[in-house]
Amino acid sequence: QVQLVESGGRLVQTGGSLRLSCAASGRTFSRYVMGWFRQPPGKEREFVGIISWSGSSTQYADSVKGRFTISRDNAKNTVYLQMTSLKPEDTAVYYCAAGDLFGVRESGYDYWGQGTQVTVSS
Repeated sequence: QVQLVESGGRLVQTGGSLRLSCAASGRTFSRYVMGWFRQPPGKEREFVGIISWSGSSTQYADSVKGRFTISRDNAKNTVYLQMTSLKPEDTAVYYCAAGDLFGVRESGYDYWGQGTQVTVSS
């Protein structure tokens, strides 16, 4: 069992930067692939990025590639989402998730956080 808690979401101006954190409980955090997803207002939840259990592999959605970076610190049971050059279309609730498979589908993740709101003003 893994419990995930996101933090760091807030209002930020276009072009700004923000770092989200996802703290995990449990001693088995390091065995999980960690993903970030987001749900814009009025839209379905979408894949943002993923990081392997070791941190050696990452994958990003085209919409955030080159602007967002995922990292993890297994000693701290925490995964991060560094966001730069933020745009109004990045406004969403951001979720972290833990799973066993390196993939972009929500169905591949077993544990989810409650989400943190990011709002990018124009």
